[in-house]
Amino acid sequence: MPPGPDVPFPPQEALLVESLPAGDRWQYEPKWDGFRGVLENDGGELALWSRNGRPLLRYFPELRALGDLLPPRSALDGEIVIQQDGKLEFDLMQLRLHPAESRIRRLAAETPATFIVFDVLLWGGDAVHRRPLAERRPELERVANGFTLSPYSRDRDVAGHWLQRLESIGLDGVIAKKLDLPYLPGSRDAVVKVKHHRTADCVIIGFRTSGTRIATLLLGMYRDDGTLDFVGHTSGIPATLQKQLQELLPPLAESGHLTGDRVPGSLSRWSQGKDLPWVEVRPALVCEVRFDKMEADRFRHGTRFLRFRQDKEPRQCTWDQVTGAARQGDPTLEGLLRG
Repeated sequence: MPPGPDVPFPPQEALLVESLPAGDRWQYEPKWDGFRGVLENDGGELALWSRNGRPLLRYFPELRALGDLLPPRSALDGEIVIQQDGKLEFDLMQLRLHPAESRIRRLAAETPATFIVFDVLLWGGDAVHRRPLAERRPELERVANGFTLSPYSRDRDVAGHWLQRLESIGLDGVIAKKLDLPYLPGSRDAVVKVKHHRTADCVIIGFRTSGTRIATLLLGMYRDDGTLDFVGHTSGIPATLQKQLQELLPPLAESGHLTGDRVPGSLSRWSQGKDLPWVEVRPALVCEVRFDKMEADRFRHGTRFLRFRQDKEPRQCTWDQVTGAARQGDPTLEGLLRG
C-alpha cells in the first residue's frame, strides 16, 4: 500500500555541491546520517515510508508511539537515526533490516531509534507542503509538539562550523534549503547538500582488474599493534594512471600481509552475494585518497585517488589520522536536538 493520495511523494532530494551557498535565500540544517522516512497518518493508520516507498515501521517498532502525536491526514518528513554514546551509528541502523521479528524487538529495546523531523507536509488535511519553507518551518514548530525537530540556522558561518566539526558525532554534512520554494517531491531544485571531504594516507594492499585494466586499488591502514586492516577501495582509476600502476603493482603481487579480520572479497552487506576476485600485493606503496565518511572499520564510500606519497613509509598509514575525535567546543547531539 503506497502513501496516501494527499502525501507529496517521493521525498524531495538534495543536489550535491562543493560549497555552502550564500545569501538570505537559504536555510541550513545538519545532514542526518540514517534512513530517510515520511511518517504518515492516513485516516488513523500510521505508516513510515522509505524514500523508495518501502514500509519501515516493521523494522523500527519503537516509533509506533509517534502515532499518538500525529493527527489523521498528516505527514512529516524526517530521518530515522540511532544514537549511541553521543554519536550516530549507521551500522546499528543496518542491523535492523532483518527478517526475524524477535531480533528486531530486541534491538529496538537495546538501541532505540529516534525520528528527527525537518519538514511538515500535511497537518490535519492542510496541504502545508504547498507553502514556501519560510512558512513551513514556523508551522512545523507550532504543530509538531512532542516530536524531535532538526535544528536549523540561517547563518552561513554556523553552517560552516557544522560542516567542519559535525563528523565527530556521526553526521554526514550540511543541507541547504531554499526558503522561497514549496516542497518539491522527487526534485533536487529546492535543496543542496555539502559533505566535508578529508584526505588520508593509505597503503595499497591489492587491486582488482577489469580485463587487463586495473579497476580499483584496495587500501589498508595499520593499528597500533601492527595489524594491517583492509579499509576500502578507490572509486575508479584515471586512464592517465594505468601505465604507472601496471608497472608498479603486478611485480608486488604477494599474499599473507593482510592480518586484520576483514579482507577484500569477503561477503558483507555491500557485496550482495558477490565474491569479487582480487590480487594482494606487498604493502610497499602509499597513496593519498580523498574520502567523505568513515563508518566503523571502513570508508563508507569509494575514495578518490589523489597522488602517490613516496615520502611516507607504509607503517605511517595508521588509524589515528581518521578517528575524527571530538574537540572542545564541538557541537553535541544532545545540544543540537535540544536547540
